[in-house]
Amino acid sequence: MRLDKQRIVVTGAFGTLGAAVVRAALDAGAQVAAIDRAPVPANLGAAHGIGGVDLADTAEAKRAIDAAAEAMGGLDALVNIAGTFRWETLADGDPDTWDLLYRINLRTAVAASKAALAHLPDGRGRVVNIGANSALKAGAGVGAYTASKAGVMRLTESLAEELKPRGITVNALLPSIIDTPPNRADMPDADFDRWVKPEQLAEVIVFLLSDAASAITGALIPVVGRV
Repeated sequence: MRLDKQRIVVTGAFGTLGAAVVRAALDAGAQVAAIDRAPVPANLGAAHGIGGVDLADTAEAKRAIDAAAEAMGGLDALVNIAGTFRWETLADGDPDTWDLLYRINLRTAVAASKAALAHLPDGRGRVVNIGANSALKAGAGVGAYTASKAGVMRLTESLAEELKPRGITVNALLPSIIDTPPNRADMPDADFDRWVKPEQLAEVIVFLLSDAASAITGALIPVVGRV
């Protein structure tokens, strides 16, 4: 699947999944601007790195997206990966966690998407978000996380409808447990082979960014491995 001449912004780009998406997009021929709150890493490759960005702040998100579009000569697609996870029960947890996960998981996608709207081209623009399969039915300890990811899913559906007249597609992936070093550390006795790999998610994202996916919008796509 090729993304030649596409100009793509990836948020949360310095994490495990974000880095996999950056590599996959570059390998497919795209230009990539990688945005994250963390400092720009040394191993970013050919991507244009923008670090130290609080994407939940609308002004910072707009400055970063505008700078990325200027650096690449335009913007064709946005991949919203910025996010985090907390496990805590309501009885023992802190209500502030709900605000934190709303801000990092949902508001970042809202602010980045709003900033990108002025740049995305009619007829071929793309937005891809990261929801969560667990948000379809929450379990104990993941209420705050799944509530924020359910918000990402509703954002995806609503923005897809809003942008249909412009021919811009908006879709979301719903991963299960992603095979990352932090998840392995948190669940050392799990069968890691059953988890979905970052590279597998990246391949699906590349497909959604491609011309082959031009008829898909508003989709919430489970990518769960064998979980």
